Amino acid sequence: MGNNDLKVLIFSIDNQYYATDIMEVERILEYEEPTKLPDSPDFVDGVINYQGNIISVMSLDKRFNLQNSLNSREAKIIVVKQNEDKIGIIVDLVSEVKNVSANNIENPPDIVAGISKRYLKGLIKLENRIIILLNLSTILTEEEKELI
Repeated sequence: MGNNDLKVLIFSIDNQYYATDIMEVERILEYEEPTKLPDSPDFVDGVINYQGNIISVMSLDKRFNLQNSLNSREAKIIVVKQNEDKIGIIVDLVSEVKNVSANNIENPPDIVAGISKRYLKGLIKLENRIIILLNLSTILTEEEKELI
């Protein structure tokens, strides 16, 4: 891998491919039904027990206002490190870990709304598809972190 290459985890939500820097990922878990919490934000599905600690689990399809297409047989929970905290992110399918050349990553277009630009790192051009590169550590605002 060259200096400007990036190792990413590719996953899908609602038949759309996304990726995140593998360094943001702590572990990939089999899907388990989270325990629901009252008065939590819509995109928070609940909590799970992860290594003896309770962590919040959020649904990216709800966060991105996408159709809920969860197939729990293939669904996974990606445990993401956010500074000292950890959060679980439900995805439909984990596809692969891939090395991506910096030449294949472009900045998102200026037309992207301000809030989503916070967690969009770029667009990856691979073969005949475009994969949205996310910065999962910024998927929640500080206010949202306090809510959950």
